[in-house]
Amino acid sequence: MHPPGLITLLTDFGDRDSFVASMKGVILTINPLASIVDLSLHIAPHAVGEAAYFLKSCYRDFPVGTVYVAAVDPGVGSRRCPIIMRSERYFFLAPDNGLLTHILADNQVGCCRFHSYP
Repeated sequence: MHPPGLITLLTDFGDRDSFVASMKGVILTINPLASIVDLSLHIAPHAVGEAAYFLKSCYRDFPVGTVYVAAVDPGVGSRRCPIIMRSERYFFLAPDNGLLTHILADNQVGCCRFHSYP
């Protein structure tokens, strides 16, 4: 499975500051051909359960190889480890805070990595 260059964003950042713009700039610097879709930028602040349900409700509607980036975390800025997960059809990047619980329950996971900080 090769990513089609489609990356989705699910955050509680809103759209009134530069956070999402910076995320998109970094993504496009790495892959200028990437297509970025905002699943939602307006999850309630720190509402991990809401974000998990939102992601579960729509992730199957996207092409095989889509990369899902979910950034909803009451501990943002902490040393919480991110999870990088590959299912049979998709890739997921999220904090290790339960946000991917429904995704893990629905999918065969091919690979799951926890990035730790030194």
